[in-house]
Amino acid sequence: MKGLHGKKLTITMEEPNDTNDEGCQDRRQYTFAQELINNIPYIAMTALGAAVLLVGFPSSAWGPILAAAYLAYGVAGAFWIILFVCPFCRYWNSRSCPCGYGRIAARLRDKSPVECFDEKFKKHIPVIVPLWFIPLLAGLPVVVRSFSWTLLVLLLVFALDAFAVLPLISTKHGCKECPQKDLCPWMKLRGKPTVAPD
Repeated sequence: MKGLHGKKLTITMEEPNDTNDEGCQDRRQYTFAQELINNIPYIAMTALGAAVLLVGFPSSAWGPILAAAYLAYGVAGAFWIILFVCPFCRYWNSRSCPCGYGRIAARLRDKSPVECFDEKFKKHIPVIVPLWFIPLLAGLPVVVRSFSWTLLVLLLVFALDAFAVLPLISTKHGCKECPQKDLCPWMKLRGKPTVAPD
């Protein structure tokens, strides 16, 4: 192609960055397999919670219904966060998101101001908090009334995963490398102020 003065012009198209923000460009990139592994604690919590409800009400039609409803709630809760929190995160449309939610969010919602992340996190995280408590509130009374080793073991494993494994992995792995960790309400609750890397 020639310009106004007869000189040849070369037009090049740059490939778009996989990340949406300059602050993510030098951060760790996760493969699909790594994203799947990072989701295992949440998946396990949802499956164990459903198992608690199923085993806790074995002779009632409510058992399968409650278990299916809990599974649906777990899936819906993940998509709720993807739709209403992830668009405000710097990891939106980025392979730097440890759980892969950021790339899923990019297919469903446009990017939103990262300055609102703190506000949106506080507003929408309570929507999924009951997932941590429903199996315990439903299963413990059943264990007390009619003791079952199977149900007790399920409750203990559920509690270990929900209140120890999942928070530990989130805090020590994904949250540790997040560029918004100093603004995140979850990290503030952990009581460990952080310094963002240069």
